[in-house]
Amino acid sequence: MGNMNMPRNAVVILLDSLNRHMLGPYGSTEFDTPVLDAFAARSLRFDRHYTGSLPCMPARHDILCGALDFLWRPWGSIELWEDPITRQMQTAGVTTMLVSDHPHLFETGGENYHTDFTAWEYLRGSEDDPWRTTPDPSWVGAPALPAREGWHARNYDISRTWFRSEEDFPGARTMSEAARWIREESGHHERFFLFIDEFDPHEPFDVPEPWMSRYDPDWEGDKVIWPPYTADAVASGVIDERTARHIRANYGAKLSFIDHWLGRVFDAIEAQGLWEDTAVILCTDHGHYLGERDIFGKPGVPVFAPLGHIPLMIAWPGQTPGTRDALTTTVDIHATLCEIFGVAAEHRTHGTSLVPVIENNVTAVREYVLTGVWGRGVQVIDGTHSYSRAPRPGNRPLSMWSNRWSTMPIKALPEVRLPRPDRRAYLDYMPGSDVPVIRQPYGPEDPLPFWARPHPMANDDLLYDLVADPEQVHNRVGEASEVEMTELLRHALTSVEAPTEQFTRLGL
Repeated sequence: MGNMNMPRNAVVILLDSLNRHMLGPYGSTEFDTPVLDAFAARSLRFDRHYTGSLPCMPARHDILCGALDFLWRPWGSIELWEDPITRQMQTAGVTTMLVSDHPHLFETGGENYHTDFTAWEYLRGSEDDPWRTTPDPSWVGAPALPAREGWHARNYDISRTWFRSEEDFPGARTMSEAARWIREESGHHERFFLFIDEFDPHEPFDVPEPWMSRYDPDWEGDKVIWPPYTADAVASGVIDERTARHIRANYGAKLSFIDHWLGRVFDAIEAQGLWEDTAVILCTDHGHYLGERDIFGKPGVPVFAPLGHIPLMIAWPGQTPGTRDALTTTVDIHATLCEIFGVAAEHRTHGTSLVPVIENNVTAVREYVLTGVWGRGVQVIDGTHSYSRAPRPGNRPLSMWSNRWSTMPIKALPEVRLPRPDRRAYLDYMPGSDVPVIRQPYGPEDPLPFWARPHPMANDDLLYDLVADPEQVHNRVGEASEVEMTELLRHALTSVEAPTEQFTRLGL
């Protein structure tokens, strides 16, 4: 394999919507995360780690396939021209295990991510998981607290009545099952890859007492567990300031809850002696706005730091804990796993292994990061500046590339879906691939697909000095550095052979 010090196994723990700026290891004291704090003390903390493809499923595509998704399509399955890393691992004799309560992995638009794992366990009941059709008739005494319904009907409002104890909440069951697998099954395999895809602390921000009132004990009435997805949330009257604080506190409650249950996994790793030969990677797909800039959720606003500047911590056998300042992004996790297990993807990938940075042989593995949501602005980050280029007026031309025409279903809003391909569609080829792909153009007369409808806030180009202005307050568009960042964006898009329409719609 080349490097004799390579870990034998790897565990990737993805906590969905994990806000870097709210974690103790990154300097926050807002909420308690003692388990993550202890993990950070034995890990390498990456300080300049950023999103790639957004949101949930595109980020998982980055990790499992290693290829940026957002320049070609909004949200979707593993396609004909690519394979997940678990397929290569299977060929290499590595046992792969998925433990998850993430519902999008098991619905339309999330096909094929779990199928190449050696085995997988799906813990039911998170968010819109279609788990139950009626509430538990014996709900009296259940731990779920009275809560307001969300802005549309959610399966979770039924599922939560079936949780009889703290141990029944999906996050607790996911961590317990992962810990069980580590204790009882991991030792039977020569090498293994365990992927714990945990939906917490994603909304609904719903946990039992004593967690639920931990950061807002004075709230009276039903809990607010569903945040709005909107900009100008308080200013426009969608919620008031008191409710805004309450929602943020409830995120903190769920964060502390899942931090506690994550301890079961680390206890199992300790009990099996796996720290000595196992890389443990803790990451997220993106952050979640909780009042920063008066934004809540993940509406169509630019990728500001609360959403795009994300945590990454890696416990690596033989490496002294510390920090790493290298610029990194989500596809680099895929490349790192490839090096650990000595496998390589056959399709075109965009990641760079972090092993040289982990082993302190180099200080950087990339000069820039590309990030964004399909059909919206595209952002390039070089470590000192971030530049978000907005679509020009009309957001055209635009096209979607996919052979599996699906997107994130919203069960209560069945009309919200991508238009189907039509007679204008034609076959094209992804970079580096001979597999034909359907390429569907959207013309000026077409309504924009819902992913590509940015908030008015996202209609401006944004340039920030991340060193002098980490809070991204002062837009420096028009200064000399914009010319350099524009050229960097053009270079970055050219280097991944981005579709020609991306250059045109961004005015490049």
